[in-house]
Amino acid sequence: MKRNMKQWVEELKNSPVKRALPVLSFPGIQLMGITVKDLIGSSDLQAQCMKAVADRVDSAASVSFMDLSVEAECFGSEIRVSEDEVPTVIGSIVKDEEDAQALQVPEVGSGRSRIYVDAIAKAMDLITDRPVLAGVIGPFSLAGRLLDVSEAMIFCYDDPDMVHTVLEKVSQFITKYILAFKVAGANGVVMAEPLAGLLSPALAEEFSAEYVKKIIDQVQDDEFIVVYHNCGNCTIQQIDSILATGSPILHFGNAIDIKEMMTHIPENIVAAGNVDPAGEFKNGTVESITAATRKVLEACGCYKNFIISSGCDIPPMSRWENIDAFFNTVDGFYKSTCTSM
Repeated sequence: MKRNMKQWVEELKNSPVKRALPVLSFPGIQLMGITVKDLIGSSDLQAQCMKAVADRVDSAASVSFMDLSVEAECFGSEIRVSEDEVPTVIGSIVKDEEDAQALQVPEVGSGRSRIYVDAIAKAMDLITDRPVLAGVIGPFSLAGRLLDVSEAMIFCYDDPDMVHTVLEKVSQFITKYILAFKVAGANGVVMAEPLAGLLSPALAEEFSAEYVKKIIDQVQDDEFIVVYHNCGNCTIQQIDSILATGSPILHFGNAIDIKEMMTHIPENIVAAGNVDPAGEFKNGTVESITAATRKVLEACGCYKNFIISSGCDIPPMSRWENIDAFFNTVDGFYKSTCTSM
């Protein structure tokens, strides 16, 4: 369903009662009685899983799977798959400038990318009461998976030209991948760029934000937005370059003080975060996640451009009683706030 997403962002800001926007999709496997391995190989199961989650929770949008192995697999990386964990990338495929120059930009449809695009097209038919956002990896985070995460950080100093070669190629693919989601009907994407959150502000601008901005400039319009996600611990220091990317919604992890972050966010930009996904959604209790959610809301709920969310992708085996408690706490907070106004 086509939507004016620019208007939707304005509605998020102006509504006195905010709906949560967690990165919530993988826990749907529990509702369906399937495994992660089943899910990642079937567009039908992915669409049905997103629908099952949308039926369970009153979220601001339906957010697809943050599977950061898909794009690397398209480039030829080896992937480790398990029954109840998100797939991960093994090793590296780019070790020097020769490898970087030889790296081929894959077509959308290679690896599992076609499954994920088809899943969004099917989800659009099933979920019509809220925007549907696909998921993609960010340029530096993808480059890091091709280079090896630890090596990528070193190469930024020792061989920056090689890193830029890889970044140019991965950005081409990410742009094509996002455009395929756009053609499939998605209302936008969540771009996950967590590895950039470990860089210094100067390096983050050079090796991440500039490429993110180029991608956003090519895909974003009134009917399609890019939500920028970074759960690194240096995002407050990097905020100037992050704001310059042009994303209308910025999503931050629990490694930072979200209250401090809000002091850096202009009123025209929405910021979302940042209840601990592993510590609370997966391993917490109803009591602890209720307290953690309320703490974030009490710190940031006064900002009209703040949306409560998970700090990152909620793990597949997170407890649904904790997820329900999160939504119940958000609902109760805004009901009491509006009642007292």
